[in-house]
Amino acid sequence: MNSKALAGVHVVGFELAQAGPMTTSFLAAYGAEVIRIESQKHLDWHRQIGPFLGDVNNPDRSCCFLHANPGKMSMTLNLKHEHAMKVIRRIISWADVVVDTFAGGVMERLGLGYNDMVKIKPAIIMLSSDTYGHSGPFAGTPSYGVPLTALSGLPHITGAPDQMPQFPGFAITDFIIPRTNVLAIVSALDYRRKTGKGQYIDASQFECTIPLLTPVILELEANGVDAGRIGNHSRYGAPHNVYRCRGEDRWCAISVFTDQEWWSLCEVMSNPALASEPRFATLSHRLENQDELDRIVEAWTMTHPAEEVMETLQNAGIACGVLQTGRDLAGDPQLKYDNFYREIDHPGAGVFSYSGMAANLSRTPYEITRAPNLGEHNEFVCRNVVGLSDEEFVELLGQEAFE
Repeated sequence: MNSKALAGVHVVGFELAQAGPMTTSFLAAYGAEVIRIESQKHLDWHRQIGPFLGDVNNPDRSCCFLHANPGKMSMTLNLKHEHAMKVIRRIISWADVVVDTFAGGVMERLGLGYNDMVKIKPAIIMLSSDTYGHSGPFAGTPSYGVPLTALSGLPHITGAPDQMPQFPGFAITDFIIPRTNVLAIVSALDYRRKTGKGQYIDASQFECTIPLLTPVILELEANGVDAGRIGNHSRYGAPHNVYRCRGEDRWCAISVFTDQEWWSLCEVMSNPALASEPRFATLSHRLENQDELDRIVEAWTMTHPAEEVMETLQNAGIACGVLQTGRDLAGDPQLKYDNFYREIDHPGAGVFSYSGMAANLSRTPYEITRAPNLGEHNEFVCRNVVGLSDEEFVELLGQEAFE
């Protein structure tokens, strides 16, 4: 039995920013060998933006890059250089999977489209995770997570009723796409194991995001109801909101869906008579009087620390959670118990705390290793994967093929 679920799987990544790099890092954590193709002349955005470890602006110290790229090798190549392309073709012959997140048409113009790949390795699996996919009216349109999040419709349901559509905090699509990509790749590997055949996966990031809106779309199609923005409220439960707690900028989220939960909440708040008041006695009445109900609940939560509110309500069978900051998450007892954060020393950058995986497999546990320095594995890949001699490697160095 292999020690890792994806041991023996070889992956090459032509990737930028977040979605592609996280895809291949997930694969690496579960045992795949991943070579990331980079360029010294055209750095990944994430190597260029901060924050930087030690506040030193250096492409190997970018926290954004380190976070999204653990566990892989970095090879720099000038993809427009004739001799560099010979190296790439040999790497493709080594690979089982190629992940491409460039805009539609870029790989084809480089001579690295799927039709080119299968000539090198007929059973190759290639996943292209372009923003809009490789077909349709938007095919080939350059974009990234922020406009894609807007196009997905998510801002339409984010915010209070009296607000314009609100951006949901970050490019949420960048964190959805890697997970759908991994599922597609693992499925393709299983298909190839059974049939011996590779395949091309056109993974439109836009289309992979739309299922998040399924309840909203069904409500519109089935009942003609536009969900719109309702803040932190729910159409199926009340009280259902975020409430201020004792302390500076401390909050908790509370969700009550059943009458039993409502009665339990009133007991915890030492106000059992509230449960049977006509304005709150049933869910429909609580939904009609949500604003007043929120004021009553918050008057109680403000007298207690957020952690105390959470623990007390959870013990009473009521869904409640603290709104955690980054500092809170670093000390979260559940994450500590699961050893979720892994502190790893990075040469030249220092110690960095990497996030773990959401799923740990009992028989083949994942492993987190550090992100690579730019071009760190050029010589290793050329010698051990491509099979170049010392003379050939030095010749390529002189020809600036690794820029």
